[in-house]
Amino acid sequence: MASWYSIRARATGTEVAIYDEIGAYGVSAKGFLAELGALPEGRPVDLRLNSPGGSVFDAVAIHNALKRHAGSVTVWIDGIAASAASYVAMAGDEIVMPENAFLMIHDPAGLVMGTAEDMRAMAEALDKVGGSLAAGYAAKSGRSIDEIAALMAAETWLDASEALSLGFADRLVEPVRIAARFDVARFRNAPPALAEAIAAGTDNDDTNGAGTDAGEAAESDEASGAGEERIAGTNARQPPADTPPPGGAPLDPAAIRAEAIAHARTVVDLCRLAGQPQMAGRFLESDADLGNVRAALLAAKAEAEPEIAGHHAQPGRPSSTRPWGEIVARTFRPKG
Repeated sequence: MASWYSIRARATGTEVAIYDEIGAYGVSAKGFLAELGALPEGRPVDLRLNSPGGSVFDAVAIHNALKRHAGSVTVWIDGIAASAASYVAMAGDEIVMPENAFLMIHDPAGLVMGTAEDMRAMAEALDKVGGSLAAGYAAKSGRSIDEIAALMAAETWLDASEALSLGFADRLVEPVRIAARFDVARFRNAPPALAEAIAAGTDNDDTNGAGTDAGEAAESDEASGAGEERIAGTNARQPPADTPPPGGAPLDPAAIRAEAIAHARTVVDLCRLAGQPQMAGRFLESDADLGNVRAALLAAKAEAEPEIAGHHAQPGRPSSTRPWGEIVARTFRPKG
């Protein structure tokens, strides 16, 4: 199964790479946390990030696990650490950013279906989660909670020098080629320079294959077996081969990747909203279309719901059913 992370042992420590959306492909943080916890006590960790965000609850769990790790944690933002991924970055004892990298913080967002009471419950949950995230950013940066809250409300994108000046980064290094495989247009304030850098990196990949990003370099190192042993995780899903259809124009690898990621994200979101997140992995493995996914989720929901008791049921939600607001409040994710 595809995964959004990989963990590799190296001669001088362990490299952890998060190069996709946290919680994507139906893979939760549970496996990540188990593999991180299995590392030798005190082993240094280099965490490489290039992620648009993802599940806020998974991100919080990863952040806390990294903070508990007895060894040093150095975070390298290889391109983008946005949304929930930026909170993961705050767990680093040292945060290193290339001069052309970006970090973004914003308020969490979620979906809810139900009554006004359900809406108010979601708003309260978002406020609590947002306050927790703000405390983590403040602890790392040394900024006040009020200042952090204002930056989050504005969806603030920081380049490396800005992140350094505000305390979100500790050291700058030489620029790298940004090779992101996700669409930043979904964010409100994504800087044009970032979109241009991503487009330039994609063009290089598609035309002449020049250069490698950190994830690709790690895979090359693993293939050569130079001083390391793969101990956990799986590589992020690779794009399909650029094979043109018979008699047609060559396929666009960027479009194929975007379509695959959008499909995976939709499947995961549907499963979470239905309260069946564990079903996402099976759907993705079988390449089920959205119609079959919805049908299977409706069947699972109907099977799980209790029957209405008595012939004269009272109006309102039965006390034995679980409100959709509770389901979504447990499974919402921040924008991105």
